[in-house]
Amino acid sequence: MHSKKDPIWLHVVLIVAVLVIAAPILFAIIKATQTRGDVLSPSLIPGTEFFRNLEIVWTDQNLGRYIANSLWIATAVTAGKTVLSILAGMVLVFFKIRFKGVLFGFILFTLLMPTEVLIVGLFDMISLRPPESLGEFLRWALNPRRVLLEPAPFGLGWTNRYSSVIVPFMASATGIFLFRQHFLSIPRDLGDAARIDGAGPWNFLFRVLVPMSANTIGALAVIQFVYVWDQYLWPRVIIRDESRQVVQVGLNLIIGVGEGVYWGQVMAGALVSIIPPLIIFIALQEQFMRGFALTSDK
Repeated sequence: MHSKKDPIWLHVVLIVAVLVIAAPILFAIIKATQTRGDVLSPSLIPGTEFFRNLEIVWTDQNLGRYIANSLWIATAVTAGKTVLSILAGMVLVFFKIRFKGVLFGFILFTLLMPTEVLIVGLFDMISLRPPESLGEFLRWALNPRRVLLEPAPFGLGWTNRYSSVIVPFMASATGIFLFRQHFLSIPRDLGDAARIDGAGPWNFLFRVLVPMSANTIGALAVIQFVYVWDQYLWPRVIIRDESRQVVQVGLNLIIGVGEGVYWGQVMAGALVSIIPPLIIFIALQEQFMRGFALTSDK
């Protein structure tokens, strides 16, 4: 039997759609190869300056440093979010605690509050200095008037530290939701059988839940890595040392270098900056798709 071939018009439509979607990337690739004089012209003829532009932006304008910073921060946040989300999902499903539904509802409520809404309070908490001694903290805490008028006089003092862009984002309502829903699909009999066999919560977690959660872990890793990699506003606010900045802020700093903008160098840097998240997505593409597959089977 011969399978029915797709009509020609369908292939044409798909090719056109791909070209339209990829047009910004193709434009950036062409302009990254051109000289400064050609990049501002309407010419779409590829040039020969790509590696020269990339060398300048990588070494002279510290793009390599910015990418290394983002790679470290995105990896740390992704690993931390995954671990905390697995633990929280396990507690919400397999542990008997009071007001479990209310607690989960409060976690989901945090999804309605983006970072931009919380940025002022988060900035105070991160940037203000910590108390110099327990006595200083107690003098504030035991003074109702000061507590009322100065509700948050102390912070963590993490300005210009990597921890300021890692720790605040290690808790994820999205990750907790994903793992809770995944763990609900696992038969409770497995937990009962593990307890009968003498396995504690940690053995149950590492020997049963984690091996059965590879797809959900992959899906969350892709989401969080790309999310952290694309962060701009919070690192721009809290980190003032350029050597510690992330790649998105670094690209903006490159645009502002000198009297004019060397768009060929900017385009070359932008193209290189998308490689790490692209590698992560390609490596975990199968787990990402399976992690979001909906099923009615329990």
